[in-house]
Amino acid sequence: MHNLFKLLFQRVVVVSLCILLQIVAVWMGMVWFSDYSVWFNRFLNLISLLAVLKIISDDVNSSYKLAWIIPILALPVFGISIYLLFGGNRVSRSIRKKLIAMDQMHKDQLIQDPKVMEEAEQLDHQARLQMNYLTGVARCPVYHNTYTEYFPVGEPCFARMKEELAKAKHYIFLEYFIIGEGKMWDEILAILQEKAAQGVDVRVIYDDFGCILQLPIGYHKRLEALGIQCKVFAPYVPVMSPRLNNRDHRKFMIIDGLVGFTGGINLSDEYINAKERFGHWKDCGILLRGEAVWSMTVMFLSLWNYITDWREPARAYRPFYEPEEGEMGFVQPFADSPLDGESVGETVFLNLIGKAKKSVYIMTPYLILDGKMTNALRLAAKTGIDVRIITPGIPDKKYVYALTKANYEPLRRAGVRIFEYSPGFIHSKTCCVDGEYAVVGTVNLDFRSLYLHFEDGVFCYRSTCLEQVKQDFEDTFPICHEVSLQECRETKLYQRIFRSLLRVFSPLM
Repeated sequence: MHNLFKLLFQRVVVVSLCILLQIVAVWMGMVWFSDYSVWFNRFLNLISLLAVLKIISDDVNSSYKLAWIIPILALPVFGISIYLLFGGNRVSRSIRKKLIAMDQMHKDQLIQDPKVMEEAEQLDHQARLQMNYLTGVARCPVYHNTYTEYFPVGEPCFARMKEELAKAKHYIFLEYFIIGEGKMWDEILAILQEKAAQGVDVRVIYDDFGCILQLPIGYHKRLEALGIQCKVFAPYVPVMSPRLNNRDHRKFMIIDGLVGFTGGINLSDEYINAKERFGHWKDCGILLRGEAVWSMTVMFLSLWNYITDWREPARAYRPFYEPEEGEMGFVQPFADSPLDGESVGETVFLNLIGKAKKSVYIMTPYLILDGKMTNALRLAAKTGIDVRIITPGIPDKKYVYALTKANYEPLRRAGVRIFEYSPGFIHSKTCCVDGEYAVVGTVNLDFRSLYLHFEDGVFCYRSTCLEQVKQDFEDTFPICHEVSLQECRETKLYQRIFRSLLRVFSPLM
């Protein structure tokens, strides 16, 4: 009884119930008016029609459109109620001003060195096209003078994080979707507290929804009491808003602008297997040392300004970069915003799949695909390219796992090989193409990552980490279960029906 009482009064439950009550109130109001007023019912039908026409004309994913059109046409009162509250991705005037300021900071501070692009063009025209997109559209330069190191699991990455944090002299910037109290965070926090006492500028951004079950309410005040500046991204409050869907899913650890970490690893014990959840937790991280860390620094500062509504100049945080020894290859960190109308993460993956000549290897915890991504993977496999996808063997969310499995059969029919990670849950977000290109970052192959969340990643070409990324795939395939086409065809009828329903509404989940 005590545990039930505690659960009922958790903030996530209270806030969610308040939002649900608001939805029910709006829906019941519309039902009442439509029952007692013919004219209101006609007006509602007109609104539904206009909403469908708007959805059709919007420049958004077709699967996302279909997921809204079906409930609006099938259940007009309920469908239009939900759409008016949460549909679309409307941006207010104040948010638009902030987005313009973020873009201007990127434009002013992230300037492409033309010599680097010329070197890339001489080596590989296809790589240059990918770089052109990220430079021109996402305002993310490509760098040459950057060392990269890939971590196939969380434990060595954590050890390296602590090592680099201990060297900080000027500033430490952390931005994470999940921070959870426990061994991992406690050890990092101890270093942050020590550095803050030494005068190092320490800042933390965490997503409120991602941490709602991990951190107590008002945790940011505890950090501020330790001398650590802390901001909470998009507080989860009991007010209906489309912005509730837009979460900060990025993971950045930046030390003095010289060293940066990103990847799938959050700051919680399951990511280093100090706490077991869903078997062995496999995640990846990537370390950058050199000029490319400047892009990550500007990305952090621009979001910090977005949250605080402050226009802090970034140039004061730019360090001097010593030349790295040896051939470093090309490194291009990028960020993706759900509010600018450009699906950067999706385009990066589609470009990589489209330019593949020999192989496409992907690790992802979720496989919830739209038509474009499915067709790209199927076409690559049909042309003889070795396409392999690694997904979890033990799921973290059962309905998401059902959606992931719903995508297996059409991919398998085309020749795509599916591997489930037998030891447990795989949280890595890694793609390797032809052994020459790689993307390591925070982007899952699902609608939330591709269209609704703030994300980041690193595009690598001929970089020092590529051999490590390739080796990770080669080491992981043998400990996976390869899903056969026969297994997909043996799916029970009720499972097929349930998965089909989930697929229709998957863009809204």
